[in-house]
Amino acid sequence: MRIAIVGAGIGGLSTAAGLQRAGAQVTVFERAAEVRAGGSGLSVFANGLRALESLGLGPQFAAITDKQAESFAAGQRRPDGRWIAQIPSDSVGELRIVDRTDLHRVLLDALEEGTVRTSAEVTSASIDGTVTIRSGVESDSSKAPVGCPTESVERFDLVIGADGVNSQVRDTVEPGIGPRYSGYSCWRGITDRPVDLRGAAGETVGRGLRFGIAPLIDGRVYWFAVANMPKDASFADDKAAVRDLFSGWHAPIAELIEATPAQRIQRTAISDLATDLSTFHRGRIVLLGDAAHAMTPNLGQGGGQALEDAATLTALLAPVIETASDSTDAAAQIAAAEIDRQLHLYDRLRRRRSQSIAAKSRLLGAVFQIQSPVLSGLRDAVFTAVPSRFTAAQAASVQRWEPPDI
Repeated sequence: MRIAIVGAGIGGLSTAAGLQRAGAQVTVFERAAEVRAGGSGLSVFANGLRALESLGLGPQFAAITDKQAESFAAGQRRPDGRWIAQIPSDSVGELRIVDRTDLHRVLLDALEEGTVRTSAEVTSASIDGTVTIRSGVESDSSKAPVGCPTESVERFDLVIGADGVNSQVRDTVEPGIGPRYSGYSCWRGITDRPVDLRGAAGETVGRGLRFGIAPLIDGRVYWFAVANMPKDASFADDKAAVRDLFSGWHAPIAELIEATPAQRIQRTAISDLATDLSTFHRGRIVLLGDAAHAMTPNLGQGGGQALEDAATLTALLAPVIETASDSTDAAAQIAAAEIDRQLHLYDRLRRRRSQSIAAKSRLLGAVFQIQSPVLSGLRDAVFTAVPSRFTAAQAASVQRWEPPDI
């Protein structure tokens, strides 16, 4: 069974690892000249860990993370450091924080050599599994050509669109749906040395501003800083901008910013899909990750939902891949019919859950980014008054997931 995956992000690479392990012939097309994760961290909760285990990647992931994040006090604080609300430790059980670069390395190491084709942009995909590939697209972020671009057409049994919020493949499944800017952008960074967090992590919430802290396995710290701004806002010095916006906030925020090299601080406009998709597949094309359900990061579930997609799709297709390994015409016909049935089942299993989480994340972001002094004060009072058992139940409902039992 020949499968094309468009995009070498977390969703695309984890799906490739799972399907290749199941026996499929997988090719991953990546437009960039090299697979790069970017200098930021990723929160992986219990649902993401179940997905990684289902994909056969549990031990490899365990080797690059540890349980220390579970022991930190977490929740929301005021800029002066006082707690607005604390999350019960048992509601974030099995939380792991990972450097995306380390995770990408694990995923790439799990693939056979030659699986990923870089500088290869899929410019179109048809519902019959035909894709058009433009190779030699660019050499780096400067978009300098690696040579004379060439165009080729290939046919696959299945095409998986894992090409992000600005997905090209999505237009074949449901045309005209693109990203919607949230009204806020996010700086992300990882310190270049360990920083003492004094046993506390989580988020600090102000008026239109938010700062998040998460410990990595080696003592370095992944942090993010969120601010309301126009989508096209620009800053001469991003590090200085973050330093100024969060000046006077509680320790160790200033130290975290100073301990991060300026070139490793990246700002991203936060967007999700403007409209929910009515389906995640059409013909021999199926979507996963941000291509299917791009969400704001306020619940820390973007990566987790992509991993759930990967594990679900792998579990559903594994029996089909085994059937397709028989070269008889009858086996081929059975496999073709089963692909369609399993894609419908994937859509039913994944669309409602992922879109519900995206909606919750969008709402939470709107609440956290309130700029009005009156409304932000009311928000803080409500969060303080909410019983911790309710907070724990809400967190557990998002993290409660198991791969399909086929």
